[in-house]
Parts: sequence; structure tokens; C-alpha cells
Amino acid sequence: MIRRLLRVNLSGDRITEEDIPKRLAADYVGGRGFCARYLYDEIPAGIDPLDPQNKLLFVVGPLAGTNAQAFSKWIAATKSPLTGTFSRSVGGGDFGAWLKWTGFELLLLEGKAARPVYLYITDGKYEIRDAAAVWGKTTSQTQGYLKRAHGARARMVCVGPAAEKMVRYAPIISGERAAGRAGMGTVMASKNLKAIVIETERKESLADPEEFRKLVQQQVKLIKGNPDFDDSLQHGTIACMDNFYAKHGSIPMLNFRSGELKGWEKVSKWEYAKVTQKHVGCYACMKKCGKVRRISSGPYAGLTTEGPQFESAWAFSGQTGCTDLDATLVANYLCNELGLDTISTGNTIGFAYELFERGILTAEDTDGLVLRWGDPEPMLKLIEKIGHREGIGDILAEGTKRAAARIGKGSEHYAIHVKGLELPAYEPRARKALGMNFATANMGANHQYGWCGQEASEDAKPRAVSPVADQGSGDIVKYSQDQTAALELANTCDFASPPLQLLGKMLVAALGVPKFGSEEYLWYVGEKVYNLERCFNVREGFDRKDDTLPKRFLSEPLQGGIRDGEMIRKPDAILDEYYAARGWDRNGIPTEETLAMLGLGEVDKDIVKFRR
Repeated sequence: MIRRLLRVNLSGDRITEEDIPKRLAADYVGGRGFCARYLYDEIPAGIDPLDPQNKLLFVVGPLAGTNAQAFSKWIAATKSPLTGTFSRSVGGGDFGAWLKWTGFELLLLEGKAARPVYLYITDGKYEIRDAAAVWGKTTSQTQGYLKRAHGARARMVCVGPAAEKMVRYAPIISGERAAGRAGMGTVMASKNLKAIVIETERKESLADPEEFRKLVQQQVKLIKGNPDFDDSLQHGTIACMDNFYAKHGSIPMLNFRSGELKGWEKVSKWEYAKVTQKHVGCYACMKKCGKVRRISSGPYAGLTTEGPQFESAWAFSGQTGCTDLDATLVANYLCNELGLDTISTGNTIGFAYELFERGILTAEDTDGLVLRWGDPEPMLKLIEKIGHREGIGDILAEGTKRAAARIGKGSEHYAIHVKGLELPAYEPRARKALGMNFATANMGANHQYGWCGQEASEDAKPRAVSPVADQGSGDIVKYSQDQTAALELANTCDFASPPLQLLGKMLVAALGVPKFGSEEYLWYVGEKVYNLERCFNVREGFDRKDDTLPKRFLSEPLQGGIRDGEMIRKPDAILDEYYAARGWDRNGIPTEETLAMLGLGEVDKDIVKFRR
């Protein structure tokens, strides 16, 4: 089966179809595997992420557009303008299915258009069209205009005004779903590309359609049999607001200072359920984790938005001490419209709130805004300022790492990030293996790079671990990261992932490649992909010094909650364990032997000079 990519050179208005080499497809399976290989091979080391030489990939998995559940997500991948690392972000909705139906698994964007444009793709026809009419428009205005131009069946992704202003953490938006992390939209806008629009008909080509049908039935049975299925269907990811707060004490509050917040029950899953109007989901997914919610009264009455998901709800409640549920809906809506990553936005605003409390920022610095914990109005105004790079928003648009460097006065201590990427909604002092995943993840702090669920389940593989153990889980971090990479070879969703054994059988039925049916082979490729991403970063100058958590976690005990008093006591010990498990040297560089074992021997010539 021939697998294909579409290469779009925006500088020269050239669009070409290419076959993905059979050897590459066999060695990397698809999805995130293709991301790692193409970015490593085609992005020159040392370039600025906003340089036209940087490339932006849209990748769908080999099972996208089929009836298999939750496989139609799409990955955007690039060198991040926020971190300078290899980065990938996962988007939902229908766009992934539509892209797969065009016949391409990979869309490779390079160069920079001379003017604002959008890319139009339909069966066998590709055009770079003028986008002057939508440049500067919000994401809903842009998508509405393009829907009217191309019809209701068209599916699309776009960027908002924040990306056009080069906010470093602008996402790519499809509907109200986002590939949110690390500035994917910023890179897209740097190429003067406002949107990608696809019109196509459903197509499905499977090596063994009957076997594939049976395997999908098995997958559906597993999803329905999960004890969390009903809770997930009713509440979506917002269920985590209760679960991780009460059961694990791992939701951070007040810029990662505390493990508890008075009034948290006001933003529980039950309160969100009261304003939920509709359950929606991605293409071919029965879990429908998307929740359309509406504010019925008060100053924001009538506002309707899909979301927020758990991470977004936390970012605009825990980070600022705000327990006004309506305000979280408004914040989510504003971020969708302007095109802002909710996690980085909420973190950066929480950072500003703490600086204000400590007198490092004053009302003179914040354009007259008084930033007080629990007050949502300054938060909503800061979102607007960040999205338009106005006043203090121009500094916060750089992310906490760069903002702290500009502000100075000791503010670096309160900038909560890893490698420049702000942390998601999990307290590292309460879940130390997950915290070490944050420290070592190739793109910076990202829970979806290696979930480490072994801290939350007694029957987890390869074994359960204590969430507060100071060492002994380096191999668990590696296991979780490699497992995630293996699953993302098919762009499977974290919330409906099948066992790797079943995934392998589905890949064989879809593609007819027998070795994809081996669980061991998928593990092997997952580890290969993770190491190739690491080599991308090594080539950019990243090593052990960057695999660390913010000083707050190493020097300040967590305040309150069931993990009160915990801190990261032995970061070097667990890092040494992790490097040993990975086959990297003490500086975090993959050894020659490890690269050879993973079939990456040709990469060693780029990496050898970084070893000490």
C-alpha cells in the first residue's frame, strides 16, 4: 500500500505530491514516527523557529478516517518558538479524517508566503489562495467565512489574531478544538498561512476489511467496559477536577504554591454539568468528551462555548484562585477566539498574579490592573491584552521564561516551566514520576508525553509506584514515554487508547504489514522515535542541564492538601536512574550503542560531538 505526503512550498507557490518511502514507512509506522523522522531530516540545526526554513507538519495516523474509535486526531509538529525543541501537539475534531480522505497522511509546509494566504485542498486539486479577507479575524469569524465560501462539508484548521501577533504559544484551531501547545499556530502564522481548508468525500482502503471490522468491535467493547466510561461520557475530562483534587491531591493552586483552594467545590464536575447543553466528540469517537456549555445568567449570560476541558478549567481557576465557573467559560471562549493555548495563558497569568502579590509587578506595570487572587476580571482583561500584545500583554505573550527574563527582580523563581513550556494541571511534588516526565519530556512539561499512571493504579504495568517516592521510578518514566510514543504512531487518543497488542492487529488489517502486528515491534519503534526526538534536541544544545524542574519544587514544600509538605528531594537520583534505563550517558546524550540498537546509527555522526 502506497502512503503519501503533500509538500507545500509557500515561498514558491509550489505544491507537489510525494510517496513516503517504503523503508521509512516500515521503520516508523506513521503518526508521530513520521513527525520525528521528517523534522530531524529536514530542519537545519540552529535555525530560528520563526525562520521560513522551519517546517510545520500536519500528520494523521494510518487508521484515521475509519470506523476505529478515536484514531482521527491530527498532530502538528515543528521546532517550537516557545522552547526551541522538537514539539508536537495533538488536535481533535473532524479535520484528521478529512485529511486522510484526501489520500495523504502527511502535509509538509515550508517557506513563507509573500502575503496572507490559505491552502485549499480537494480531490486532486491544491490551491494557495488569498486570505486578506480573514487575516486579523478571530477563529470563529475565519471559519465562518471559509464555510460560506466552501460549503458546510468543508473542514479546516486556522490561526487567530494571537498567532498573527507572534504570541509564542498560539495554537492551531479546528472548530473549537486546538493543537494547543508550544506555539504551532505561531509557526503557521509566521509563514503567512491563515488556514487550511479541505473538501473531500469519505474513502476507506483496508487490506482486510472484515478482520478490521471485527477488531473495531473488540475495541468498542473494551471502551464500553471501562469502569470510567459513564463518568467520562457525562462529564468529559472535567471529571478530573474532582478525581485528582480529592483522591490524589495533585491539582496545583496559586501558581503551583498550594495543593488546595477554598471554594474548589464551586468548579466541580457537578457544577459544570449544570451548564452543559450538548455532548460532542471527534470523528468516530463514542466517548464524546467535548461539552457545549452555556451561561444562563449574570454579566456573561448567553455565552456558549465548547469546553473548557480539564486543563483549561484548571488554568483559569487554580492558577488565579478563581472559583467563578462562568469566568472559566469566558476565558476558554476568549482563548478559542483569539487563538491562545489555555495552559500557557493561564500559567502566565497566574505568574503575573503572584508577581503582583509580591510587589515585583505594580499597577503601573499592569496597565492599571490590580491582580488579586480570586478576582477573575483582571484575568479576562489580560487574556485580551496577551492576544493583541497590548501593554503588559506584550511581555506575557512571550511565555513565563522570557517574561521573567524581561521583568527581572527575582521573578525567575516564580516562572513555572520546563524548557520554556509551562506546566499542565498536575503538581510534581504530589506525583513525582509524572514530575520527572515533565523534566525529561522532549518538548518540555507535557503530561501527554508520559502519563505515569502507575502512580494512580495498583494494577498498572509494569508495576505500581508510590506517587511520593523520591527515587526508584526512572524506568517507569521511560516506560510511559515509550508507550505514549508507540500509541501515537497511530495518533490514538489518550482517552480511548487500545492495548498495543490490539492496535498492532488493527494496523495489520488496515495496512497489510505483518510486523506491525508485533507488540514488541511497536514498543521498539516508540523508543526509536523518542530517541530521535531527543537527538533533535541534543543537536540544538539541550542536555542534562535542561532536564530539571522549576526551583520552587526543589526548595519549597507543597502547602496544603493531602500531599502537604512534599517536595522534590532527589532530582539527580531519579534522573540518573532514567538515563541508565534509556541507555544515555550521564549528560543525557544517547550513546552510540543505544542509537545502533534502535537503528539510528546514522544519527551518531551528529551527536558524537556533544558527548563528554
